Amino acid sequence: MFKNKSYIGISFIILIFGIYAVPKIVERLQTGGVVKGGRLDKVDTTSNADEKLVAIGPAPKFDLVNQNNVPISNESYKGKVYVLEFFFTTCPSICPKMNQNMMLIEKKFFGNPNFGIASITIDPSHDTVAVLKNHYELLGIQSSNWHFLTGDKEAIMALANKGFNLYAAENEKIAGGFEHSGLFALIDKNGMIRCRKDEFGNPILYYDGLDKNGIRDLQQDISILLRE
Repeated sequence: MFKNKSYIGISFIILIFGIYAVPKIVERLQTGGVVKGGRLDKVDTTSNADEKLVAIGPAPKFDLVNQNNVPISNESYKGKVYVLEFFFTTCPSICPKMNQNMMLIEKKFFGNPNFGIASITIDPSHDTVAVLKNHYELLGIQSSNWHFLTGDKEAIMALANKGFNLYAAENEKIAGGFEHSGLFALIDKNGMIRCRKDEFGNPILYYDGLDKNGIRDLQQDISILLRE
């Protein structure tokens, strides 16, 4: 009789434990909490900004002139990390925002001789050396490593669309007469186009020059390349 009572007592304890513990174990399995602790939760703690940046390929060659009528080529940026964009001075839409965001980048890295910016006009017929010089001064740019570049229109369009694969085209139906992407390219000291990966592990290729998060990511990755 006592033995039967003991079995009943043990069974009751096991039942209470099961009611309390099993749901918690299931919850930990569903949330992944069961692998926390020890060495297992150290498997992937690296943030995207700390990962090694992807090398997309060599930046296309170019030979243009800047706002001071000085010849500037991709070789002029050798040994420097630089950001490159396509724009035009009379752009009524995205270019002013791109200019503002590029100036945030200039300000963050101002005075660093290993950093530069290349802003290439897609409307060289209008954006002459004199016009680019005025634009440079109007924006109040201080960096000697930020070049506003102009040159042969056909060569520039080929550089944008075939070289960097950054869309640019004439379109008389829209304000300003041109359309183009608002993306920034990041090039390292060895002339390679570099970028981070997105949340799915795919290279983003270029950085959103209109978005504050894109600018933040770009600033982080410039810092990484300057340390390499």
